[in-house]
Amino acid sequence: MNTESSISVVLAGGGTAGHISPLLAIANALREARPGMRLLAVGTPAGMETRLVPAAGLDLATISRVPFPRRPSLEMLRLPGRLAGAVKQAGVILDEAKADVLVGVGGYVCTPMYLAAWRRKIPIVIHEANTRPGLANRVGALLGGHVAVAFAATRLGASRHVGMPMRREISSLDRSAARAEARAGLGLDPQRPALVVTGGSSGAQSINRTIAASLGLLADAGIQTLHITGRGKAVQDADGRPLAAPGYQQREYVDRMETVYAAADLLLARSGAATVCEVAAVGLPAVFVPLPVGNGEQALNAGGLVAAGGALTVEDGAFSPEWVRGQIIPLLQDPDRLARMAASAEQLGIRDADQRMASLVLETVASAKAKPVKPSRKW
Repeated sequence: MNTESSISVVLAGGGTAGHISPLLAIANALREARPGMRLLAVGTPAGMETRLVPAAGLDLATISRVPFPRRPSLEMLRLPGRLAGAVKQAGVILDEAKADVLVGVGGYVCTPMYLAAWRRKIPIVIHEANTRPGLANRVGALLGGHVAVAFAATRLGASRHVGMPMRREISSLDRSAARAEARAGLGLDPQRPALVVTGGSSGAQSINRTIAASLGLLADAGIQTLHITGRGKAVQDADGRPLAAPGYQQREYVDRMETVYAAADLLLARSGAATVCEVAAVGLPAVFVPLPVGNGEQALNAGGLVAAGGALTVEDGAFSPEWVRGQIIPLLQDPDRLARMAASAEQLGIRDADQRMASLVLETVASAKAKPVKPSRKW
């Protein structure tokens, strides 16, 4: 076991920004807590982590991606061999890093990393972002991992509710103080109600279609709209040109979401775990249109904030120009209701989840150092 000044932490996760962002936030909080700590991230060769992790100044190792088939197929027959190979790769990484602890945030990379750490009796710390836990983190919990969750409603072992680790630029945001500068930077009118629409970095075509069909309604109501369409999903008119309307602007992507959160009076978005936790932390009223595919985790993610009065939710199939007319426009014309929603959201928000996770990791390492273990055979 390493001394406190040279603790070695391996962080596993990747594939999507929903896994990578909390991983990087945890890593930064650990750096602050123990400047001499050694950190290594582990992902897969084809995930977004290959770009985002090195850009954040963190070393990255990779192992093979081993997806678990959702239904019987030939891939199921190949799974044991592929998993064994990935576990072997994971073990080499843990051994070379002389890891004192493994921190996992979910995704394909985590299952083999959890298995290799368990075999070596390396303590495991898990962060589960969704209300309905993913398979990898369920495996990690069964192996005795110390579990932290973003949502109080999540059921995964004897978990600790810590919230969602997020970038400090978001967790420290003062929306009121940043509003004027944010609106100027985004080209928004400082006085008119502002609706910001986003489907995430990959966009949401059904949301885009409904917003495009609602622009006349929104403009007539005096509402300005910033539409973040997603990369490669620009909304076009019948002539193939970028859609234009009074009070409307579209962008494929905005790099600094804290600017968007500061500028918006209301956010319309999918209810990914990060988005739900971020709007709660900064006190931004939201309307969520949960992704209609998958295992229903997005609807569950939004449930707590909706129940507390900080957000509204509408099914994807019911989100229409008529719904915009009956729900979104009256809401944006009611500053008092928006203020109540903002206050309700902020009461549920957790701004220091990254530090809470860093504390849990350090507690876990200290506990392991106090309990020497016998060497075990390694895979």
